[in-house]
Amino acid sequence: MRFKTIITFSILIFFGSASLNAGQEENHGDNHELSCEDISHDHDFDAGTTAFHHIADANVYSIGPLQIPLPCILYNKQDGLSMFLSSKFGFDNLGHGDGHYAYEGYVLDGGTVRMVADPNFPKEKTEIKGIVHDIENNAFVCMGDQMYPTYAKSTADFGLFGGGITPFFDFSITKNVVSMFLVFMFMLFIFIKIAKAYRSREGQAPIGLQGFIEPIFVFIQDEVCKPFLGSKYLRYQPFIMSLFFFILGLNLFGQIPFFGGSNVTGNLAFTAVLAILAFLVTNFSGNKHYWMHIIWMPGVPAWVKTILTPVEVLGVFIKPLTLMLRLFANITAGHMVIIIFVSLIFIFGNNGTNLAGGLGTVIPSGLLTLFMMSIELLVAFIQAFVFAILTASYIGAAVEDHHEAAH
Repeated sequence: MRFKTIITFSILIFFGSASLNAGQEENHGDNHELSCEDISHDHDFDAGTTAFHHIADANVYSIGPLQIPLPCILYNKQDGLSMFLSSKFGFDNLGHGDGHYAYEGYVLDGGTVRMVADPNFPKEKTEIKGIVHDIENNAFVCMGDQMYPTYAKSTADFGLFGGGITPFFDFSITKNVVSMFLVFMFMLFIFIKIAKAYRSREGQAPIGLQGFIEPIFVFIQDEVCKPFLGSKYLRYQPFIMSLFFFILGLNLFGQIPFFGGSNVTGNLAFTAVLAILAFLVTNFSGNKHYWMHIIWMPGVPAWVKTILTPVEVLGVFIKPLTLMLRLFANITAGHMVIIIFVSLIFIFGNNGTNLAGGLGTVIPSGLLTLFMMSIELLVAFIQAFVFAILTASYIGAAVEDHHEAAH
């Protein structure tokens, strides 16, 4: 998995650097300033930008090229709460989710809502020429011949991934939220059907969905829950099973071509919530022996405790942090590698101007993409299993009795 991540970011750095250098050369050579006229100009294909666009969350739901509007719930301190459908932005039903209208001071840029920074910008539904981006990917709304800067939505990543707190917050039902509901309803349907099958066919060999799910369920129970949770496994098994099957369902759903293209488990907010749940269950279940080991460590010399105690306390918070980042990084890396392999066709084909380069890249790029998709299918199971087994091990260490630990 580390090798795959290294390849991904190496490719992104290469193409990102090339695009940056090309943009700088163009700016230095032509002394070109960004203007609304750039909307109608054709731009070179940027693999990095395309990859980040496809893994990002959006305020529209995509099925192939079809764009479906979703509810927008937006808040800013100046105008308060706004609720409306993203169709208010007038985006094309077939396209990339670019809005042709501004509404209540917001615009739709590539399926994602942005807020116009100018407080004097019209609040009523207003036609716009489009949106242009500078070399640093800042977005500007063009209305008439005037350009208005915009804000991206607030993200609680403390600037680690280029986000941060901005003047507006987006609480919308986004593409990832819809995907979570779809997977939740599908998994609920499956398990209710399986439960009914157990009741109606008691004592008989499992068939159909029951026969498919039962070996997976028994494997997680016998190889994860019982070894790590011991005699208390029945108490925590529903939580571990919920984590495993929900993560697995979302991982597999995100690999269905042209159906949403969701990247839920590659979203840091989602993995953070799962990690926080694991953190809370672990530490609220912790017994006296668990906390004594972290804070006091009986039998350890006092001078050693001054070193180990801060390390153990930090470990309480580092464990959920690693859970969060591991799932996020592996799923995101897989999606990006697949998109970049497909992008090679457009790069070597020079956006259609080099037919020989494009056709010569189709077969190797297609084979590499199929290979990565098969790897991602394996990763979908592995990452769900890793998250479940690590969570079980953390909970098991917290609830372990003193005599069991000694044994």
